[in-house]
Amino acid sequence: MRLSAVSGTYPAYCQLGYNVTETQAFSRPMPTTVTRFPPSPTGYLHIGGARTALFSWLHARQRGGRFLLRIEDTDRQRSTDTSVRAILDSMAWLELDYDEEPVFQSRRMDRYRQVIDRLLTSGWAYRCYCTKQDLEHMRKQQRARGEKPKYNGRCRVGQAPPTDAASVVRFKNPREGTVIVDDLIKGKIIIDNRELDDLIIARSDSTPTYNLTVVVDDMDMGITHVIRGDDHINNTPRQINILKALGADLPIYAHVPMILGEDGKRMSKRHGAVSVMQYREDGYLPHALLNYLIRLGWAHGDQEKFSRDQMLDMFDIRQVQRGAAVFSPEKLQWLNYEYIKAAAPAELLRHAREHFEHAGIDIEREEGVEGAVRLNQDRSKTLKELVERSLLFFRPPDHYDPKAANKHFTGGAAQILTELIDAFRDIDPWSAEHIHDCLHRIAERHGLGLGKIAQPVRVAVAGVAVSPPIDETLALLGKMQTLDRIQAALNFIAKGA
Repeated sequence: MRLSAVSGTYPAYCQLGYNVTETQAFSRPMPTTVTRFPPSPTGYLHIGGARTALFSWLHARQRGGRFLLRIEDTDRQRSTDTSVRAILDSMAWLELDYDEEPVFQSRRMDRYRQVIDRLLTSGWAYRCYCTKQDLEHMRKQQRARGEKPKYNGRCRVGQAPPTDAASVVRFKNPREGTVIVDDLIKGKIIIDNRELDDLIIARSDSTPTYNLTVVVDDMDMGITHVIRGDDHINNTPRQINILKALGADLPIYAHVPMILGEDGKRMSKRHGAVSVMQYREDGYLPHALLNYLIRLGWAHGDQEKFSRDQMLDMFDIRQVQRGAAVFSPEKLQWLNYEYIKAAAPAELLRHAREHFEHAGIDIEREEGVEGAVRLNQDRSKTLKELVERSLLFFRPPDHYDPKAANKHFTGGAAQILTELIDAFRDIDPWSAEHIHDCLHRIAERHGLGLGKIAQPVRVAVAGVAVSPPIDETLALLGKMQTLDRIQAALNFIAKGA
């Protein structure tokens, strides 16, 4: 037994009488927990879908169960191979591993037709010959009477079909009783069957509709827990009734609230509702994104950061808040910064490989890449920014920031840089400690603070007035590169003079 409840008029084999909570259900022998994530490849995987996938993955993994991926690609006009690839790549990048090969609905059409025929034969479905004009007239009359527009069951009782008329197949929804859903997030939801119409389960071209394919897949895949967005709540009672008609066990439902922008409106691109892979391209760490997603609607005290093991240990789908969550790009960026700052340079380098390659840096051949990462990680909000800041170690500046040059290449800067070239030539071994001592000696000789000495050097080697600590920067840059870049700055100053 799993969950939930439906009462009404059903064949004897369907009278299961479920109406139990998950706590009660788990006190009895239970099948392995099986959850699923069913994206539609009509676009890319977005934040909301990624959060649903995470919640489903956690719920299955916590119980030693299975997490399955289903590609709902029955809309062949809008579904694309590019979107399928993007979904699979997103799941791999987030490390939300799934058991078994993905199930593609487009490959299961024979199975759906088999179930539709079964429902027709058993009397739980019927052919409807109403035209669009018939349906519009029906709704117009209902609205005039102040009634909720819905199909009135005109073809429900067998009647001779019109000659050569096209037909759809409708599910014969019970007209009595209620559907009761003990939702793990929303609590008990009760729907009167009289509020539900006889929904179409097969179109006039025989293709199955969403509510039919989902039911058949969940039944065949042995799904025990359906975790999905709360925009599906209206579908749930209809799907439960179809499951009951098929004599199937009912899954436990958990409807996750939607995500809103900071202005309280539904998420859009301007709020950050872009493809998950866009966050990868923008330089976010996958675990930082997962950590942020788990905190959208769920909390564990005041804790902000969660390792993967902590997520598995602490997360409880029943503790997800019932109200909508608010997405904050600033909070996500802060969390990403915290993870970059705390990560081992080698781990960051693994995730930043593509960003370095895009910048023309071969991390296998270039020396000092890991050192550059180490020096810049506590100053970078994204991997993209980390790579940009690291480029100074592999490319001499092609220009000097005008503001920085005007400020730090004037006065006695040329004399100081000339003295530093001579002093740096004598440093052996070339190390941050020896460089630091040398800079201090020059500063004391001129009666200046260290910053007055360091800034001209920083602009000379980096082209800007910002870099990691100057002694560590020069140590990693190397003696010859340091001398060459200071000389190039002196030549620039001389031309300006």
